[in-house]
Amino acid sequence: MCGISGLVQLEGVADTSAMRRSVETMVKALAHRGPDDSGVAGDGSAVFGMARLAIRGCHDGRQPMVDAETGVMMVCNGEIDNHAELRGWLAERGRAVEHATDVAVIPGLYLELGDGFVERLVGAFALAVWDPRRGRLLLARDRAGERPLFYACRDGRVSFASQAAALVAGSPEPYPADEAAVQAFLKAGYFEAPASPFAGMRKVLPGERIAIDVKGVERSRYWRLNFTRGPARKNPLDEFDAVFREAVRRQSEVEVDFGAFLSGGVDSSLVTAVMRSVHPDRKLKAFGLRFSESSYDEGVFAERVAESLGVDYTPIWVRPEDFPETLADLVRQSGEPLADPAWVPTALLARRASDEVRVALVGEGADELFGGYPTYFGARLAERYSRLPGGLRALIRKAVEVWPVSDKKVTVSFLLKRFVQGDELDFLARHVLWTSSIPPALLRRLGVTPPETPRVAGPQETMLDRLQQHDLETSLAEGLLTKADRASMRSALELRAPFLDKDVIEFAATLPERERVQGLETKVFLKRVALRYLPKDIVYRKKRGLSVPLSAWLRGPLHDWAEARISSPRLEELGINRAAALELLREHERRSADHARALWTLIVVSEWLEWKAGMEAHPAAFTA
Repeated sequence: MCGISGLVQLEGVADTSAMRRSVETMVKALAHRGPDDSGVAGDGSAVFGMARLAIRGCHDGRQPMVDAETGVMMVCNGEIDNHAELRGWLAERGRAVEHATDVAVIPGLYLELGDGFVERLVGAFALAVWDPRRGRLLLARDRAGERPLFYACRDGRVSFASQAAALVAGSPEPYPADEAAVQAFLKAGYFEAPASPFAGMRKVLPGERIAIDVKGVERSRYWRLNFTRGPARKNPLDEFDAVFREAVRRQSEVEVDFGAFLSGGVDSSLVTAVMRSVHPDRKLKAFGLRFSESSYDEGVFAERVAESLGVDYTPIWVRPEDFPETLADLVRQSGEPLADPAWVPTALLARRASDEVRVALVGEGADELFGGYPTYFGARLAERYSRLPGGLRALIRKAVEVWPVSDKKVTVSFLLKRFVQGDELDFLARHVLWTSSIPPALLRRLGVTPPETPRVAGPQETMLDRLQQHDLETSLAEGLLTKADRASMRSALELRAPFLDKDVIEFAATLPERERVQGLETKVFLKRVALRYLPKDIVYRKKRGLSVPLSAWLRGPLHDWAEARISSPRLEELGINRAAALELLREHERRSADHARALWTLIVVSEWLEWKAGMEAHPAAFTA
């Protein structure tokens, strides 16, 4: 894992010295992502830079890499898990790879295959290749979007970087806020690629490659999740077990200490169990979050799993007083807001884990691929509910909406209130509404016009297929994986997700619906696999997920901080009515409604606006 950046002058006269200074500034802004080494290379029309976190080929992996014969230059943030296979393929074609680091295969692959080389890569990556022979820049991001990549085209010049803050730091001119994108963020809680919080700055999509030259920008998807309907497998459990074990083996085949994030849920527990099985004699460590509030705390389950597997477990307790400073630091380093309240706890977890390991395996992706969210069976129930007479639904909605709020985690009251919303929408629009940070009704109160809701396109997809594809490409790629990347790389810790291995994803895509969701049971197939490694009560215990007791904290220890953030006049720059925002806080205090997610989203945006203003006024102070 690294931080990468670069500048390419496509038109006009290149000032190489000025370009180098800008790239050096971007590398400095990315130093937290790669404390082991840094490098800047290039001349003429292109300058690339990187800040390196050494995971494989620790002693000879400096980037950027330049092919001596052609001048083709490359930087890559990530890991190429099938590098050994690719080395052999290149050697057969007379292209010996001199460096031990896994990403060293990329220049040779590009020279052999052109843009198609990206399809041969297995791993988590974001990369850039400059070909001076064609005057052409190629950008690409891995299939699931585990690694980020931002870019901007301005005045004949293209810049790119792993994080938005680096692009802002390296630009002589400020980036204005993209008001429409930020308003869409208020609803979703994340920026759906290609949008970013800044006008003129874009994100590469998961599974996308982008070619840029004087003719313009050419975008193409080299991969998307598509559920297939093939013949039934003879021994699916054995086949998947082998595929998943290989994914864990490849992702843990590193030259540094590694461990796991362990919550005690089935996903992280299965990853940890397979990691132990693949490395039976190695001393392994796991790290998990703890909360004083019992309904949010899963530490007892994580401890049980770790003890049964012979893995050392370290608990990290989450305290409300850690939130203000940690959030400000996350926004400063990343240069973007993210409305997932678990961003802060994940950063605290990563900071502690980084004291002992450089890599941690995580369970991200299992829910989206194997059908793990209650909203998936909820969508089926909602289809039946929507066929009830309108008057009856109105009575049910009225009864549900007066149900008292609770500070406990995922209560019946919370679930029912979400369920009755959007009963006249199609299944995708309803799903998006259920998972929103600020629903349209509250956005209107805040003076913001809600963005258009996506609609189902085409009859060829089943409901479950479409919902899972949507979640993989949006809320996972731009929400959960953004959270994981920015939180972990704040402490130079690389997170690896075996469920997002290419072979695992493609196996999951062949599972029939009944193997994903059946009645009220989720992850049907994956749970049967997990029984090979874990006790039944761990595999089938109620899904809880990582949440934060935000509702109670916003009425208590975080109240004054929240009020100060929501009172910021900068919110009005985005058309947000501050008086209405403060009224949401008052309603939350009185317990007349639970506005925790909406309030948190406003707090994060306010924090980002403060950073942006400070960056524009004193850029050096905000990139130090």
